[in-house]
Amino acid sequence: MTAKRFDILGLGCATLDELLYVAQFPLPDSKIRVQRSEKQGGGLCATALVAGARLGASCAYGAMLGFDDISRFVAQNLENEGIDTSLVSWREDASAIRSVIVVDETQATRTIFFERNGEVGAPPDAPHESDIASARVLLVDHYGGKGNTRAISIAWRLGIPVVADFERADVPDFDEFFPLVDHLILSRSFAATLSGENAPAAMLHALWNPNRKVVTVTCGEDGVWVLENDTVRHFRAFPTKVVDTTGCGDVFHGVYAATLAWDFPLEKRMRWASAAASLKARSSGAQKGIPSRAEVEKLAITP
Repeated sequence: MTAKRFDILGLGCATLDELLYVAQFPLPDSKIRVQRSEKQGGGLCATALVAGARLGASCAYGAMLGFDDISRFVAQNLENEGIDTSLVSWREDASAIRSVIVVDETQATRTIFFERNGEVGAPPDAPHESDIASARVLLVDHYGGKGNTRAISIAWRLGIPVVADFERADVPDFDEFFPLVDHLILSRSFAATLSGENAPAAMLHALWNPNRKVVTVTCGEDGVWVLENDTVRHFRAFPTKVVDTTGCGDVFHGVYAATLAWDFPLEKRMRWASAAASLKARSSGAQKGIPSRAEVEKLAITP
């Protein structure tokens, strides 16, 4: 058996997020003052890994990056969080994603504009099978196409659980890798789109297949619905003062992946992931407000 080097190996996207804070989102053909701005790391997979790392999980990033300033920013940001980047596939045709996020501070909403100028996500021919085998959990998002299919298939064959953070289905090879995921966590809106159902319980059953072990639908302040062993359960959300929801779903995925790697039971996984997402919502940006393990544990044990 291959020795485990990492709790989580992530193969999805990472971004440079430029946040612009405004009093209200502008109307078309208008002008508005930016109250303040900042740069942070972001991206589905990268934010999930940061959440896992701050919880104390050993994490590695093994997706594609390019030889450009945005990719270098992303790699440095991950390394600053203690995330191993030795498995990154550096390629001339790759780049990290750049996002501009306009935060409406009155409504506590955000609008994301992003540009992609190169290949993103799981490489088609890496990491090596032995590197995938060295992880307790594989974390993917919808970026990567054939690379996702390859990595998930290897993990499935080796008995390594796969946690997925999908937001889009109109991507290459989605129909190939989507059925292979055994720990599927989707937002209510995307679950409704994929399933054609309106009720969370119906969504869960529609998204189930023989490869699944857990299917989860996150519903914001309405909590989380979960299907495991043919049983549907509901877990409440933790009340919070919402400042910015950017990255909350990714934080949920990362904490779930970490606690899965540590063999936590389902209820504890859900409470910790929900607590972390709730705490993150108090701060702006995807990663700056991701909580520590002590903060998550304290909130998760509240009745």
